[in-house]
Amino acid sequence: MMETKEKQNGILEGVIWKQLLIFFFPILIGTFFQQLYNTVDTVIVGQFAGKEALSSVGGSSAQIINMVVGFFTGLTAGGTVLISQAYGASHKQRLEDALHTSYAFGILGGVGLGVLGVVLAPLILAWMNTPVELMEMSTLYIRIYFSGLVFVFIYNMGAAILRAIGDSKRPLYYLVVCCIVNIVLDLVLVLYCSLGVLGVAVATLVSQAISALMVTWALMHKVDCMELSVRKIRIHGEVLKNMLQIGFPSGLQASMYSISNMIVQAALNLLGVNTMAAWTAYGKIDSVFWMINSSFGIALTTFVGQNFGAGKWDRVKKGTRVCLGMAVGTAICLTAMLMTAGRFLLGIFTGDAEVVEIGMTMMRSIAPAFVMFVFIEIFSGSLRAQGYTFVTTIISVLGVCVFRIIWVSLIPASEGLSTLRRIVACYPISWVMCAALVSGYYFYKQKRIIGRMEQRGAARIP
Repeated sequence: MMETKEKQNGILEGVIWKQLLIFFFPILIGTFFQQLYNTVDTVIVGQFAGKEALSSVGGSSAQIINMVVGFFTGLTAGGTVLISQAYGASHKQRLEDALHTSYAFGILGGVGLGVLGVVLAPLILAWMNTPVELMEMSTLYIRIYFSGLVFVFIYNMGAAILRAIGDSKRPLYYLVVCCIVNIVLDLVLVLYCSLGVLGVAVATLVSQAISALMVTWALMHKVDCMELSVRKIRIHGEVLKNMLQIGFPSGLQASMYSISNMIVQAALNLLGVNTMAAWTAYGKIDSVFWMINSSFGIALTTFVGQNFGAGKWDRVKKGTRVCLGMAVGTAICLTAMLMTAGRFLLGIFTGDAEVVEIGMTMMRSIAPAFVMFVFIEIFSGSLRAQGYTFVTTIISVLGVCVFRIIWVSLIPASEGLSTLRRIVACYPISWVMCAALVSGYYFYKQKRIIGRMEQRGAARIP
């Protein structure tokens, strides 16, 4: 019940570092299983269907998928911030309106963008310089994935809503079940039915549909403070407006990251199939850092959102500091591990020695700078939970995305590891610049936000 929530909700009352970790670990494990969908796909096709199939599933295709899903995930931040703030402030009606508007938005977005993805897949792949020999398989994979995009959006929205009210365990349970389904289907369709890229695409689609159904069922029947009703799923204009004010900058930022990555992918595609395969394999290893970093960001966003809604300003500031320290320490340890075991990890995805060597060049160039992105994730997440996203979005768009595009465009077309190093150098350089700007803005803005809220005596729900 909403009236007893505060006594039960450790996010508002408990030891900060413990509450962050209690919330962080289910999110991390859930994110790991979600990432495992595509990782299993790439391992199986890389080992049993060849490097061409590996490149088709994880090269240009992955960048396109990441762009669309990343944009929508950024948009959902608006809904989850409203839900976490309303939950912290015990505003039941706002909670219900945000729930049904978020779900309606997820359904409409999944259907609309799914249709566009199916239609435009060949055009986008051609624009990204996808090699001719990979076009057919890449187009097939993208079209099947986008035909089930509505399931991806529904699950991501539903899981984000559960996390916004402090429930990070149910999304984890559902992902574990669906990941097992995905692995079994991959093995059956690729190894025994010899369907290759088609098999992994179908396995992913079916698994995502199951996860969407499970999270929807939970919101309809298992959450005490609110209840999803199919009859009530609709857009509430004022709620949608507030959602987009918070979520659109985050969605734009995420999509711009993906667009800049697509530009880099297009440049790498010109270096041949071996480089594409290495980038795909490195990307799966690299994703471990992004899973951990984003999990810290999600945990902090919920923590700050609820405490901001409840007017607990001191916990907002302390929570951000504590989360930053944990995330920085984890990034340093992970970088050391990747630099030590990188060759072995790349070998999991491919037995091609040249591909492994190219992947090591990528890892040595990028991994040491992981820690810089932590500052961007944590400070932006804290400000997002308080309803402020515009300036950090501008910093990210200019300092990361535009910079990468300009950087890559100035590199002369040629082959070899030296060209590869110059291309991927845009990642650490852009992270350093952006981290400095976001950190400076956070300290400038935070003092003014908390001061204004303290003067009002209550949380402002954007």
